[in-house]
Amino acid sequence: MNGCAVSERHRYKKWKIIPIAVCGVFAILFLITAVYLGDYYHSDQLARNALVTDDIVQVNQTLKDMILFSPKEPVAGFIFYPGGKVEYTAYAPLLHSLAEHGLFCVLVKMPCNLAVLDVNAAEGIREMFPEIENWYIGGHSLGGSMAASYVSEHAEEYDGLILLTAYATKDISQSGLEVLSIYGNKDGILDMDKYTKNLINLPEHMEEYEIEGGCHAQFGSYGRQDGDGIPGISGERQREITVRCILEWMNEGDIGFAVKMNKNLMMVHNIGILLSLCQG
Repeated sequence: MNGCAVSERHRYKKWKIIPIAVCGVFAILFLITAVYLGDYYHSDQLARNALVTDDIVQVNQTLKDMILFSPKEPVAGFIFYPGGKVEYTAYAPLLHSLAEHGLFCVLVKMPCNLAVLDVNAAEGIREMFPEIENWYIGGHSLGGSMAASYVSEHAEEYDGLILLTAYATKDISQSGLEVLSIYGNKDGILDMDKYTKNLINLPEHMEEYEIEGGCHAQFGSYGRQDGDGIPGISGERQREITVRCILEWMNEGDIGFAVKMNKNLMMVHNIGILLSLCQG
């Protein structure tokens, strides 16, 4: 009888310990996940400065999970997915500059700063602004890839896709979309083998632009990114080139409208050409 009682007590302790152990494992996994998701790149002061309304662009932060950069006379809309583990406001300087030239830009906030957790974040945004007829979507790094995944199912709703140091894993080669891909030759994050392998997913008429001296992180404004290459140009210069590339690409395409190319932008373009000639 005593042996049976001891055996019962052992079984009771065993079944009591198992739930505690399981809870402990889940607690450790939760802690690791929380630490991983909480460790992200924060926007810098330059990015915060770009969140202010000025005479040309109105910045609206009142809507949930998005920031609007509104020009006085928008000619097209652009929905932007931020890079992975990067605070979304880090892309304010880039989008503010695009808005200065007539693009109505929507900067989307992603759950835990990971676009993969909300690929459909663009859903319903176009319908919120019916006065804008032409729309583009794009993003940086992981955000660009997720924007490509989204537009693969909604190609008829958009005029084009803009990839900043990113590639499409879904096939949009027959979508009819205009596609622009921009990356820097000092990028230490982008896997060029995967980039090249996935070019088959893009339309044959897609356009590529490699920024001399550009790196991975400087499309945003959040400082240096671990593993990135050493840039040969400033972040401001890289974003200026990116804006010029996007606007020129839109103006060259069969889109039916002209994005404003003001004198300041053309001055930047001409200075860049002179610098290139001097360095050559």
